[in-house]
Amino acid sequence: MKANLREALQQRILTGDGAMGTYLYQMGFPVGVSYEEFNTLRPDVIENIHRSYYEAGARVIETNTFSASLEKLSFYGLENEMESINRAGVKVARAAIGADAYVVGTIGSIRDGKLKNLRTAKVTDAYKRQMYAMLDEGVDGLLLETFYDLEEMRLALRVARTLTDLPVICQFAVEDVGRTAEGNGMKAAFDQLQEDGANVVGFNCRSGPNGIMRAIDAIAGPVGLPLSIYPNAGIPDYVDGKYTYKAGPEYFAEMARKFADRGARLIGGCCGTTPEHIAAMAKALADYVPARQAGEESALQAESIAVLPERGAGQAASEKKEQPAGEASPSIVELVKRRHTVIVELDPPRDLDIRKFMDGAAALKEANADAVTMADNSLAVTRMSNIALGALVQERVGLRPLVHIACRDRNLIGTQSHMMGLDALGIDHVLAVTGDPARFGDLPDSSSVYDLTSFEMIRMIKQLNEGTAFSGKPLKQKAKFVVGAAFNPNVKHLDKAVLRLERKIKFGADYIMTQPIYDAELIERVAEATKQLSVPVFIGIMPLASGRNAEYLHNEVPGIQLSDEVRERMAGLEGEAGRAEGVKIAKELLDAALPHFNGIYLITPFMFYDMGVQLTNYVWEKTGRNLI
Repeated sequence: MKANLREALQQRILTGDGAMGTYLYQMGFPVGVSYEEFNTLRPDVIENIHRSYYEAGARVIETNTFSASLEKLSFYGLENEMESINRAGVKVARAAIGADAYVVGTIGSIRDGKLKNLRTAKVTDAYKRQMYAMLDEGVDGLLLETFYDLEEMRLALRVARTLTDLPVICQFAVEDVGRTAEGNGMKAAFDQLQEDGANVVGFNCRSGPNGIMRAIDAIAGPVGLPLSIYPNAGIPDYVDGKYTYKAGPEYFAEMARKFADRGARLIGGCCGTTPEHIAAMAKALADYVPARQAGEESALQAESIAVLPERGAGQAASEKKEQPAGEASPSIVELVKRRHTVIVELDPPRDLDIRKFMDGAAALKEANADAVTMADNSLAVTRMSNIALGALVQERVGLRPLVHIACRDRNLIGTQSHMMGLDALGIDHVLAVTGDPARFGDLPDSSSVYDLTSFEMIRMIKQLNEGTAFSGKPLKQKAKFVVGAAFNPNVKHLDKAVLRLERKIKFGADYIMTQPIYDAELIERVAEATKQLSVPVFIGIMPLASGRNAEYLHNEVPGIQLSDEVRERMAGLEGEAGRAEGVKIAKELLDAALPHFNGIYLITPFMFYDMGVQLTNYVWEKTGRNLI
């Protein structure tokens, strides 16, 4: 006889299923509709997806009811169908699986987005009615997932406990770990949920395996309950109007065992995962034996990195140093035609403290870097305005700022206004980038604008140089923008990527900045493939900070590919040892790049600006600095 879900979680590791919404999107179903309504409109489609996950090895299947509450369904005029949609969700899931699997009723946060201020009584009633419909249909447990706020999670859990003694799984979205714990740490939040009656606690969504691993490792003290882990398939990429995810099945299999080592007893996938991911994890966990505790694995300290040309690379601005009075500073394009030129990226802070950022800019100025580049809320994570920091770096440090302009955040009005402000500040070097989709950042309810593509933005910025507004009206004087374009050479068909790059040049791009490259042979191939271009290329080099950082970049960040040799060299290295090896590898890549490229673009990981300083000094040692 099959054990109940509570007993099964105590006896063994269970493999959960993967994404529903993003999988439907990949199948061609449009966004902007209620996927939950498919339980009644297209039950065949939902049943086939559930069956695919079951056949891949999932033994805990989530109902397609994440946003099937009264309040969420009302956005589509479906509030009167709430009960039928939830009941159908349970029936369809049950019909797709064998007797050895479990169905959990999935419930998402209600107080998010437009419903943040919804009265507690209405939230309570919405949870109660949704849960009752699924419980009455015979689920094996309830899953509260993608919650951001501890108090709302507790409210939903209290409602569940008035209705059932079945297992309740409570999962927080990783991005809001601090707020979820209300300042007392994740351990305190989990302890509170255990006291309130939760059976399993954990994380899902908003981050890939690396981010969730960091959240687990940051918990202060042992968790008294089993953990459930459902990561996204890395960071989403937005290419040709479609969302794609990078993290593959093999990587998920490797991380699943690491999650199990840390106490996870339910492991599945969230956005971007597919039956292939679940099959790989199920196979990896089939013969799982827990690793010995304490010291067998090194402490893991990596963090996310925001480095994405085509969505976040470096830019340049007006240079005021070392010039005779009255003469205009040479542009980055002019400098790179004369000598090797170094641009270094520093990420704007996510808080209001700019001291470390300014210290880094000053250190790079001392090292004779030619410009400091700043992303525009890369990865759709809110950071301080790069236009403000650019002005401060220019005024206080005397170092040229290079700012990104993302298509994501501003409509045509806002983009032109932004560019006019940059011109007034004397920041005249920019990089036009697409920008990561807002729905995958730290404010997922914000809108992605995309009035312009990066191609169109390049053309319209160059139009300002003619003294003409986006609307065609005269502006009384001409801007002087030097516009960069992003380039990802880490692709299967480099020739096709170069053709796309040539289009950007036709639209007006003055220089190119690449994603970081970790293969000397690829650097040479890029040199050969781009030698006919009429504009200079700044080759991207980013020192690795640790072995875990290397695996995260390789498996989760779109546009970055590490060679097997680099991954092997970084494996297991953390802290100072990891950074030292990362700098050593970067120097070897610079040795390969300097004979072919005058333009060097260094990306700083985790604000370790001393690594950028070391590599800048290395460039000057190898080439000799002839200040102009």
